[in-house]
Amino acid sequence: MNYLDFVADTTKCPCSCGVYAKSVRKVGNSTVFMAADGDVDVLVVVGDTLGFEGEAKEGCLVAPLNHKNGNVLRSLFPFTAPAPVLSYPRTVGVGDRLGIATPGHIRVFEKYDALPILAQQSIRELNLTNRTYEDVLDAASFAVYREGFERGFGADGDHLKKAEDVAYALGLGFTMITLDCSEHIKGDGGSLSCPEMEERYLGKSFDVGEGLTITFTAEELAKIVYIYGEAIDFAVSIYEQFFADGTNRADFEISIDETATPTTPLQHFFVANELVRRGVKIATMAPRFCGEFQKGVDYIGDLAQFEVEMTAHAKIARHFGYKISVHSGSDKFSVFACVGEQTRGVFHVKTAGTNWLEAMRVVAECDPALYREIHKFALVAFHEAKKYYHVTTDLTKIADVDTLSDAELPALFTQNDARQLIHITYGLILNEKKFHDALYKLWRVHAEEYAKALESHIGRHLSTLGVAER
Repeated sequence: MNYLDFVADTTKCPCSCGVYAKSVRKVGNSTVFMAADGDVDVLVVVGDTLGFEGEAKEGCLVAPLNHKNGNVLRSLFPFTAPAPVLSYPRTVGVGDRLGIATPGHIRVFEKYDALPILAQQSIRELNLTNRTYEDVLDAASFAVYREGFERGFGADGDHLKKAEDVAYALGLGFTMITLDCSEHIKGDGGSLSCPEMEERYLGKSFDVGEGLTITFTAEELAKIVYIYGEAIDFAVSIYEQFFADGTNRADFEISIDETATPTTPLQHFFVANELVRRGVKIATMAPRFCGEFQKGVDYIGDLAQFEVEMTAHAKIARHFGYKISVHSGSDKFSVFACVGEQTRGVFHVKTAGTNWLEAMRVVAECDPALYREIHKFALVAFHEAKKYYHVTTDLTKIADVDTLSDAELPALFTQNDARQLIHITYGLILNEKKFHDALYKLWRVHAEEYAKALESHIGRHLSTLGVAER
């Protein structure tokens, strides 16, 4: 490919010479764009190099998509840098564990009236995929540039439990921190008397509005103080260290969802009221809802109870001025309408694993032999993977792939047990070099199929949540 010829003749079809048409931009006397260079994408700079580093070819600079060049890109083109977006009514986190999903995600958010958190990973996911927050941020930024997506996006340091991890994410420019308080939340088997809390809460009614009034008995209060007291102290300490002085312009989410027992509306109110009283400003809170939000499958539980409690949770969130955040939101289609209605279209929903499942569905469709091999590996690796995720998968309910035709393999992704098998074994699969290399090669060839799959599947999430098209 002669990039100079392309720049000189703007009547050329960019796609015909490997250039991504939406990426072509002028900066002073330079032209910058992205192009497919064999098995990888690159940045091409014609004219002044603008601070990018790379190799001179054909009178151009061909620059790799590394972190240094990502920083230059974000400086030159601010739309490629994440921004705090949780103040927008509808936001959706779409964790991309592979670094290749953003083009498909962008198609969704070009269509629907919601803003994305395109860079969203937990430390656990980074460890399982051997990636870094630099990798996560850069993958989103380069894809945003490639697709010319200028609506804005966020970057979430998801489920962080340590101050050093919060500092790491914020130092790179992440615009959202999800503080996972689970290690500081106790089981519900104890109680703790606290005269200060008793004076503040007992014998009083708290008018949340919309017909909801909160009152505490002495027994309820002692139990709540025991369960959440240390978690509140932890959240306050992180807020004071990183957010109170305004240095970090990032959204702050409190996650109390990674627990064995649901967060009652009474508990939700107490945690929120104490955080507000102590000066903590949050954009979102993630309670542990009733029922089960297992990975990659629909809601498991009493839908009527969920609606009653979601109604109360939404009222509490509105009272304190933040959004409800729904974690493990992948594929929870049976409750999405309720979430959208009771929050009045003001919510944050997180997905992650379903994007990986769509990638593996593409594998089953395009290379059945490779999928069969990976599926059998996952069956062996499943019990190791269960250490990291709570699922109720019954492996005996999964059809033997040797009994299925190639055409029948994609249907495995409509069966909950098979979905969870592949969902939670992603790290072990990707750490097998032969699978890793074969998968990324396939996804490169079938990038359009993957983008279309995400456009359809994540689009279904937003439409079911009641998000209007733009």
